[in-house]
Amino acid sequence: MAVVGSNMDDRAPRAAPPAEPRAGRLLRAIGWTTTAICVGVPLAVALGFLWFAWHLPAQEVTLADEADGIVVLTGGASRITDAIELLARHRGRRLLISGVNRTTSVGEISRLNPEFGRWVRCCVDFDHSVNTLGNAIEIRRWAERRRFRSLIVVTSDYHMPRAMAEIAHQLPDARLVPFPVVSDRLRAEPWWSHAATTKLLLSEYLKYIVARVRMRLHPASDADERA
Repeated sequence: MAVVGSNMDDRAPRAAPPAEPRAGRLLRAIGWTTTAICVGVPLAVALGFLWFAWHLPAQEVTLADEADGIVVLTGGASRITDAIELLARHRGRRLLISGVNRTTSVGEISRLNPEFGRWVRCCVDFDHSVNTLGNAIEIRRWAERRRFRSLIVVTSDYHMPRAMAEIAHQLPDARLVPFPVVSDRLRAEPWWSHAATTKLLLSEYLKYIVARVRMRLHPASDADERA
């Protein structure tokens, strides 16, 4: 009888291990998610920056296209000269110099580019926007006023991705032709060999990402800006 009782005890169900508390599972999930974000986001930013820097042109392009107008975003003297040269070569009918100082005049631009004086006096417009978004808004107003449907965009090579994105956001139906101006420093040496150049490119890349996020959150142009 004692043996039988022992066998019955062996067949009795054993107690299940205690379930993990819900709070513990939640904390572990939060920990894994936080770790993935802390590792994944910097890695994505680093890989994106390398892609951004790698695709910057090392030499200026030879432009064969023509457009209704030419726009140049200020920031370097060579940008304006290159844009006026394109105008003189009949690549566009008019030129907008976007973001000039309010004290800048047609006479000053003519003095700095004497060989193109007649082109500056007849076919160059100005706006006084203070940042890339402002440039894009003024370019849109200028193009709509002139009824231009295609534009050659002149700016520095590292600024071109953000400039093209901002202008395309304002003028989604326009044909945009990039004409990047390669900076002397990027032409002379690799960007990673100079800390200041690396910092400049990284800053521009982060601004580009911020602009892209803003455009995703606000797909349409702001109504107040169009007023």
